Amino acid sequence: MNSERLVIDTHDLSKNYNGIAALDGLDLQVPPNSIFGFLGPNGAGKTTAMKLLLGLSKPTKGRAELFGLDAATDSIAIRRRVGYLAQDPRFYSHMTARETMRFAARFFYRGPRDAVEARIEETLLLVGLEDKADRPIKGFSGGERQRLGIAQAQVNFPDLLILDEPAASLDPMGRRDVLEVMERLRRHATIFYSTHILDDVQRVSDSVAILDRGRLVAQAPIEQLLSTGGEATYLVSVRGDPASARSALEHQPWVTGVTTVDHPQGATLEVIVGDESRADAELLRVVLAGDNVVTQFGRKQMNLEETFLQLVDSEKRS
Repeated sequence: MNSERLVIDTHDLSKNYNGIAALDGLDLQVPPNSIFGFLGPNGAGKTTAMKLLLGLSKPTKGRAELFGLDAATDSIAIRRRVGYLAQDPRFYSHMTARETMRFAARFFYRGPRDAVEARIEETLLLVGLEDKADRPIKGFSGGERQRLGIAQAQVNFPDLLILDEPAASLDPMGRRDVLEVMERLRRHATIFYSTHILDDVQRVSDSVAILDRGRLVAQAPIEQLLSTGGEATYLVSVRGDPASARSALEHQPWVTGVTTVDHPQGATLEVIVGDESRADAELLRVVLAGDNVVTQFGRKQMNLEETFLQLVDSEKRS
């Protein structure tokens, strides 16, 4: 990818604390107009990486560029184009959402008051807080506080939003609301967010990077990542004689393994193959050759949890 078009581009980005590597050689590329999930367990180095991107910490080695600018030397220019939500945003609880937004807007705007108020109203509407704009924050739910934090980060029309665990501490409804806000915001900015919640990443992200113990384990568009889970596996649900179908499959040179899960209506065969083209052409024919009715057939789709665990386990063994 052309580095001039990247919103975030890091090269060997590393950070040590007292000789211990919190981040080790991160090479990260985030394209524009994307929702990019930065995935990893707690303590993997995600927050450290974000501080380096924002110029809040200096790298031990390597460099990070945002919009082609160096994060270590051009951090002020970068921050004018970036909105940031910390993992645990704090507010003056006696203030209303609108008063909080006015406070945040003063750091960016010196223009006519009507124009600033219009921007505040637009941003509160964008995150779904327009009906709570004049209520004290002390009465807000966790999800409403997070959405207010996103509104604060968005008030300056940023080209990039960096969100640190935006939905980590929320209940399912609060998480849903925050993810819906992120999907709406993609029309206005590139979104780079960290999380350890795998379902969230699979729901809203275009691309994902997986970090473990400070090292980058994988980086790819999410559909590509989910399709690289090792050998191809097919699921075939049958009514009839699954034992004969399994035996026939096990004798095929392109089949490397078969397991059977029985259920009241019949059984489901999980078939691992070494040659996908032959499986596409022959697998169904082999099963139907016996006394079976096929009720479902298709390639098994990996989910992000399976892919994540496979990649992290592989990294630990290497």
